[in-house]
Amino acid sequence: MSELNSAQQAIFKAAMQLFAERGATHVNIKELAQAAGVARNTIYNNHVDPETLFDDVAANLAAEMNNRVVRSFDDVEDPALRLAIGVRLYVRRAHEEPTWGRFLARFGFGVVSLQEIWDGQPMRDLEDGVRRGRYAIQREQLASAVNFVAGSTLGAISLVLEGIKTWREAGSNAAEFALVGLGVARHEARALATQALPPLSPP
Repeated sequence: MSELNSAQQAIFKAAMQLFAERGATHVNIKELAQAAGVARNTIYNNHVDPETLFDDVAANLAAEMNNRVVRSFDDVEDPALRLAIGVRLYVRRAHEEPTWGRFLARFGFGVVSLQEIWDGQPMRDLEDGVRRGRYAIQREQLASAVNFVAGSTLGAISLVLEGIKTWREAGSNAAEFALVGLGVARHEARALATQALPPLSPP
């Protein structure tokens, strides 16, 4: 998706909040305009299609977050460490931006337009880990493995949003459990999951 202008950003942000709060994939244009602080005509003038808005918001979220995570660990070669960093960056962002976290936790599974989050960089890093012998899984298990990592990440986000765990605890635990499940020794998984976390690259 092309870069959003400031009006589109406000509209998408408001739409994401409404989707996250209501658990619905459609919004009323009047309510959306009010939530975004813009006139109704502004929505149409910025080529925002109400019929595809949910998918557009989800696809934008997936592409934006994947790009930011990749830039954050661009100099890290070990796929296992990249996975640990990626999981924890997702959990930390959910803590810092609860609306973003609620949207992802609610729709992160089963929505095709969000699938790029898991089928993009995480899948490539898992493939790299298998190729390098970092993980004790077979290539034909990759789809199951990426769903396993996604479930761990979304579960950690839910724990943070519900106030059960801090983002540091939940993120490190999810990363550790995911790595152990992929075949990394527990002591190494723990070390990778508790390393200093780089900042999330800006949009």
